[in-house]
Amino acid sequence: MMHDDNLTTERPTFVTHLECSMTGERFEADRLHGLSNVGRPLLVRYDLDGVAGSLSKAALVARPADLWRYRELLPVRRAADIVSLGETMTPIVPLDKIARASGAAALLVKDEGRLPTGSFKARGLVMAISMAKALGVQTIAMPTNGNAGAAAAAYAARCGIEAVIFCPADTPEINVREIAAQGARVYRVDGLIDDCGKLVGQGTKERGWFDLSTLKEPYRIEGKKTMGLELAEQLGWVLPDVIFYPTGGGTGLIGMWKAFDELEAIGFIGSERPRMVAVQAEGCAPIVRAFEQGARHATRWEDSHTVAAGIRVPQAVGDFLILDAVRASGGFGITVSDAAILEAVDRVGRIEGLLLCPEGGATLAAYDKARSAGLVSAEERVLLFNCATGLKYPMPDLSRTIARDGPIDWAAL
Repeated sequence: MMHDDNLTTERPTFVTHLECSMTGERFEADRLHGLSNVGRPLLVRYDLDGVAGSLSKAALVARPADLWRYRELLPVRRAADIVSLGETMTPIVPLDKIARASGAAALLVKDEGRLPTGSFKARGLVMAISMAKALGVQTIAMPTNGNAGAAAAAYAARCGIEAVIFCPADTPEINVREIAAQGARVYRVDGLIDDCGKLVGQGTKERGWFDLSTLKEPYRIEGKKTMGLELAEQLGWVLPDVIFYPTGGGTGLIGMWKAFDELEAIGFIGSERPRMVAVQAEGCAPIVRAFEQGARHATRWEDSHTVAAGIRVPQAVGDFLILDAVRASGGFGITVSDAAILEAVDRVGRIEGLLLCPEGGATLAAYDKARSAGLVSAEERVLLFNCATGLKYPMPDLSRTIARDGPIDWAAL
């Protein structure tokens, strides 16, 4: 059957090994791994010459438009291990009116809210859970600011893996409830995401859970990498000039950078790269601070707070990978205020009819700030990320009331 052909067709696989992102030490593929021996993320490596010989642009076009079309560049070896809820290719939506107002050549939004569970966390978690299934994991645990936990819960339920999820106490209520609705055990913790992460770490020792925290296993990067593969294909294999990415754990930025390298190695694109911009909130900006200080590692941000919960990550285990990609690309780190985030969400909804999540709003606020500061020019083709559907977030009630039987002042309506 054509409609599920990516999910059932066996395709050649090319994973050769995993390697420590810091030391390059090699680890065996097809075995369960967490962090490397020096406590850093492991990266999946492929026989890219093999991929180049096996995959063509024409072959891709003929496949259904979901993230599993890129199987040759993904770690799941057997179709039977794919766990899926319909990971569709997400649209790129131009913000034409907002672009015109600022004189921009092209302002595009990759709208990740169309994925299962309504956020881009589905990409990383569908890959991590599929690999957990392939490698025999029975229970996963993770900390979350909301959307990652929802995605983990959904895919774990789908394949019969138990999920235990820890959220900061002020995680958006809808997220806490959707995690439970999708079968996970969910706990609210009086702390931030890294405090939740410590509990997960203890639980892995006490209970034998598998730690699915950001970058603590190798496969979420591979799932998030599909954002880079997908946007390259959607834009006719010509990458944008600048990508604004809301940066918490930074898996997507690291993943896209890896995707571009792999696409170049198989001859699908040249050596041009977008400038990668790490967007953070003023109330939690460890990566931006490290970028400005010229440091390779970020120190923990104390007293983190922002309306954009997804980027409230005081300390990222992949900090150096984020900073390396930003610097190698000629990009930069930039902070935005909560007021600017909320204003951007409001503006795009009213003017363009697209409901952004706060983290998505942060990328537009960052673009405006970067343009004002002369960091980005009007001619550059810019891609923003909307990470989740705006429907998951509180909206102000701006309605008014009418009594159906009373006199109605039509001129005032």
